[in-house]
Amino acid sequence: MVKVENISKKYGKVQALNNITFNVDKGEIFGLIGPDGSGKTTLFRILTTLLIADSGIAKVDGYDVVKDYREIRKIIGYMPGRFSLYQDLTVKENLEVFASIFNTSIEENYYLIKDIYSQIEPYKNRYAGALSGGMKQKLALSCALIHKPVLLFLDEPTTGVDPVSRKELWGMLKKLKEDGISIIVSTAYMDEAGLCDRVALMSKGYCLSVDTPKNIIQKYDKILWSVSSNNMSKLLKDLKIHSEIESCFAFGDTHHITLKNRITFNELHNYLMKLGHNEIEIKTISPGIEDCFMDLALKGADDASN
Repeated sequence: MVKVENISKKYGKVQALNNITFNVDKGEIFGLIGPDGSGKTTLFRILTTLLIADSGIAKVDGYDVVKDYREIRKIIGYMPGRFSLYQDLTVKENLEVFASIFNTSIEENYYLIKDIYSQIEPYKNRYAGALSGGMKQKLALSCALIHKPVLLFLDEPTTGVDPVSRKELWGMLKKLKEDGISIIVSTAYMDEAGLCDRVALMSKGYCLSVDTPKNIIQKYDKILWSVSSNNMSKLLKDLKIHSEIESCFAFGDTHHITLKNRITFNELHNYLMKLGHNEIEIKTISPGIEDCFMDLALKGADDASN
């Protein structure tokens, strides 16, 4: 469905994308996972024919993103990260505009958007600019689907959206997948990686790994510890200066650490006790996708500096 080979893009001195390569299979939900500045939006703009790469090849459903941009625009739906519909038009008017652009009508493809649009249809006469974040999201998704695309691009659709709307959106995406629509979604939320069939982990313009979330986690080859105490801020600093600790990151109400060499729980516990920590808890844990991302990002930084 999508083929990306050695795509690179530079803005002045900033390397936004650096030799990105991956494929997206037909009928899957593929996630671009990474923080702000990792290159996700730039890659989306290249794949949706809005931006030309400096080098590399990209194809969507067999069409070249440069030579065949007109054909690609007919078969894709694109929901940008920033709400970009007409704020001074009503919900219904926005949907009618997008349907007319693709020479179709709301009635013709209503079955595609029924589950989504039915939730905002009671507000069809409300101006788009007056909608809540979750309702804007549903309207934008309806507009991106109204012409029955074969591939849907969603650029950080859950950023700034409440947890309930996030859950609803992913439920919608699974239903769209069942209807035969392939989906590429970008997000900075690591927990959403597990909702994708496959993901590309991205950082600072590099692609760190492309695989299923399960396989990425299974490749994690380090012992991971969770550490907490009565002073989490001081704990983070004290763990980072320990000579045997390779990495240390804050994860909610604990810190996750990996080690350079062998060190026992008791040795680490005693070290922290001497520094004034109480209520210390240390345990071995299984990694999550965010642990894998942090590890891969560190390896990438080390490779870049060598």
